Amino acid sequence: MSINNVIICGLGAVGLTYAAKLKDKCCLKILVDSKRLERYRREKPSLNGVSFEFDYILPDDSFEADLIIISTKAQGLDSAIESIKNFVGEKTIILSLLNGISSEERIAAAYPSVAVLKSYFIGHSAVRTGNSVTQDGIGKIIAENNSEIIDFFTRVGVDYSTPDDINYSMWLKFTLNLFSNQVSAIMDMTFGDLKQNAAFIDFAKKIITEVREIASRRGVRGLENLEKDALHALSLMCDEGKTSMHQDILAGRKTEVEIFAGEIIRLGKVLGVATPYNQVLYDMIKIAEEKNEHRVYTC
Repeated sequence: MSINNVIICGLGAVGLTYAAKLKDKCCLKILVDSKRLERYRREKPSLNGVSFEFDYILPDDSFEADLIIISTKAQGLDSAIESIKNFVGEKTIILSLLNGISSEERIAAAYPSVAVLKSYFIGHSAVRTGNSVTQDGIGKIIAENNSEIIDFFTRVGVDYSTPDDINYSMWLKFTLNLFSNQVSAIMDMTFGDLKQNAAFIDFAKKIITEVREIASRRGVRGLENLEKDALHALSLMCDEGKTSMHQDILAGRKTEVEIFAGEIIRLGKVLGVATPYNQVLYDMIKIAEEKNEHRVYTC
């Protein structure tokens, strides 16, 4: 199968980045609800100062999708799963670029007869303000090996990688998110601040220890390299960049803490692994979210 008909569901920082890359290189549709459609027509999405006019599609429309890319926030996944149902055929491939380690399982449970490939985005952080996104272009999609996806990404010029062990690769990205996103949001720190702070590095290693034990019990291999690889991944981040969770707290938005520390805490209870450091992060993020709610309410 040659991929041509593509839907992107979720036009945030990652979704807009790839919508801009794919525009005019395939038959691209952006899946939205009527409220967002009105907003995007009133204020066009822009990437690095360039406004884009996309071909939008509503959940009740008809379109035979070869590839569906879901790039919502975790809070929007259930809605996305429901919204794509008219466009999923037996040959459709679904990529989820959400953070965390569980979105593919949830999508596959809803659509068990189609290919839901394990995948994620890794790269320099983007800054989103309303419909405007700024991103320096450094980043790529890491995806499960699939010949149709490889052919498509190669043809349209999207940077990608297919690691030998996608499970380890996903847990590595998850680990990076656990210690960088959450601490940066609580402490108001950029990637550069994190990298230069010895106390943070010591704390990150404690988070990695909890993750390694849980991942081991989930059957993930290669975990002897997790600490080294996770800290190396941190070193590659742009110093002035801010994590998505840091940006959410600064903007007064709800965070993805449930798929970060929340997920580790839930897995720890099931697998009999203590997760005190992730519990502290979870509690602190919840405090920050409530503080934001109060600030918005009283202004």
